[in-house]
Formats: sequence, C-alpha cells, structure tokens
Amino acid sequence: MKKKILFVINTLSRAGAETALLEMLRRLDSQEYEICLYIITGQGELVGKLPDHVRLLNPSFSKESVLTGKGRRKLTRKICRSFVKNGRLFEKVCYIFRNLMIMVKERKILIDKLLWRVLSDGADRFDVCFDLAMAWIEGGSVYYVADHVKARRKAALIHIDYENAGYMREMDQDCFERFTNIFAVSEETKKHFVNIYPEYAAKTDVLHNIVNQEVIRLKGQEKGGFSDGYGGFRILTVGRLTRQKGYDIAVEAMGLLKRKKYDIRWYVLGEGELRKVLTKKIQELGLEKDFLLLGQHDNPYPYYAQTDLYVHATRYEGKSIAIQEAQTLGCSVIASDCNGNLEQIEDGEDGVLCELTPQAVAEKIEELYLNEEKRKQLGEKARIKDISCERELRLFRNMLE
Repeated sequence: MKKKILFVINTLSRAGAETALLEMLRRLDSQEYEICLYIITGQGELVGKLPDHVRLLNPSFSKESVLTGKGRRKLTRKICRSFVKNGRLFEKVCYIFRNLMIMVKERKILIDKLLWRVLSDGADRFDVCFDLAMAWIEGGSVYYVADHVKARRKAALIHIDYENAGYMREMDQDCFERFTNIFAVSEETKKHFVNIYPEYAAKTDVLHNIVNQEVIRLKGQEKGGFSDGYGGFRILTVGRLTRQKGYDIAVEAMGLLKRKKYDIRWYVLGEGELRKVLTKKIQELGLEKDFLLLGQHDNPYPYYAQTDLYVHATRYEGKSIAIQEAQTLGCSVIASDCNGNLEQIEDGEDGVLCELTPQAVAEKIEELYLNEEKRKQLGEKARIKDISCERELRLFRNMLE
C-alpha cells in the first residue's frame, strides 16, 4: 500500500520555503506515496503549480497572495473566523495576551507570530492517520501538526534563525516534544534552533532546500526580464518586502551611490507589507528612477540572467533560495554577513559578504561596479556550484522506513 504523507505549510505564496516545497512534491513518486497538502491560511498564488498527484485538503482556497492588500484583507477575515472556529475562544485570547506581555517586556512585538497559534487552532481537522505528517515551516504549520494531526511520525522543518525571528518557548508550548524528527535548512539554522531547544539536539538534522538547477537555467533563457530600455548597471534583489529583507538599508545604500553620480539602477522583485513605507523612503531620497519596486513575477529568472549584480542584504536568513537561484544563473552576489548567508557564500570566491549598513553595502557595490573582471570571476565560480538533492531525498525516505 502507498504511504500516506501530509505536508502542512502556512501559505503558498511566492517565497523560498514554498518554492522548495513544490520541488520536493515534484520529486516524490506518486506510485509510492499518497500525498496530501494542507495550507493554514488557505491562500497562495502558487496553488496552480501543484503537481497533479498532490491532493489539496483545504475545502476552499484563494489564489490571492497574503502579501497584497486584497490578500491581507482575506487573511484578516480568516483570523477573525479562527478565533471562534473549533471553540476555546477564551484560551486563544489568553494565549495572545500572555505572550504579548512577554513581547512588550522584551521590546520585540511581532503580532504575526502571535496569530499563528490562533490560525492553527481554528484550522480544519481531518479524521485520517498519516504515515508521516510534515510541517514544512515554523509557526502555524508546526503548531497544527503537533496538536491537530494524527500521524505515526511527525517532522518539522525550520527555515529561519529561531533565536532572532521572534519565536519563544512560551509561544511554542512544548510543541516540538511531539515530533519524531526536526530538520533545519542549514547548519547555521540548526545551531540557532538547538540553542533554544538543546534537549532536541539528538533528533535535529539538516535538510537543505531542494533546488532544480536545470529548470532554473532553462527558465532563465525564456522571454521576459527588464523592459525599461536602461543601458546602465543593473542591481537585482528578489524577496518579500519585509523588515527581515533589509530594504531600508538597501535604499539608503542606493542614495549613497547616486551621490557619486554612478550610472546604476536597483530593481526589486517581490511584494509585501512595507511597500508604502519603502515607496515613501524612495521618494524622500529622490530615487524614484533609481530604486524600482517591480512587484512579483511568475518567472523571475530572466531578471537574474540579465542583471549585472545580485544583492541580498538581509537581517537574518535560514538558507536563501534567492541566493541559490542567483548563483545557479552565474550572478556575482553581494550578501550581508548574517546567519544563513555565511553558509552559502565563500567570501571573495563565489560571492562577497559585507556588514549590514548602508555604507558597507554601498562600498561593496562600488568595488564590483568598478571591477568587471572580478564580477565575472565571482559569477563563474557561483555558476559551477552543484546543488545536489540526493541526500535530502534519502533522509526523507528514511523517515518512512
């Protein structure tokens, strides 16, 4: 008989974890596994890219991204319904109040982290026992699999620096005790998770993102990419418009470069809640023609292939798929020296690392802007990096044996 597997993820919007999940689903043999997927928010524009053999368990689903205004309004209504669905309204309110007080005390208020528990407790329930249930990302997915899914084995995959992303033991409520396997997407990510949960070190391993380099290279050759007719030096960044991605630093760095009259434009592919804030900052610095927010694109790879430099100056990461995509397409890459990025780039060999300040980012960009030969060397070293997924697929299969 086929093994029954359930994957759970928070959204199916266009982002790194979601892209990696889709690639994993494509690699699993439909003759060997009966695969189901449940999406906590019931939203995501990538739903149309699900393989045919994957059964979506959500009774209703919206293709609207949670990063757009309309999508956020849908999500708000979903959260409100989750407070009353499945009961325990008083417990849900007490959970939020208790953990909010801890956040206030620590001066780090992250409302989205608080609401994952509410969404999990208000999510659909299924009277099925799976051979494996896998929470593909931290937060709501982990809480849901731990508390509301029947499975012989349970696994969780951590994508972020757990020490700095805003999660707390009080918020998690011992949920990781109920998992047989815990994975992190990089050694750095594993280290930070184990710092919070040392008692789970023995059952925590690394499961790298699965990236299909062949498909990325083929899509990089398709029509699309830049269409503004600009003939100068192009910088590209791909990622959600959130604080984590450090766009406030990037805009200031661009301001410093323009003061030197360099012929540079910086393009961003992504959407998120900071669009209005960033647009205002761009206008204040007079960078309307120099720092362009292009929104989301179905195929970002021609942009990678056509850019002169890829910059990933983020505050923290787990393991960036955007960096892997840029390297696959032979981009010279500048990345901040934060957790996650350190593991992906050998400084000066296949990319450049820098401090996350406007001055440091601008200086590294200036160095490569003025040194075409160095850019080519970095890009070529990045292009030949082989990202194999055989170990990851073997780890996954071993859980079921």
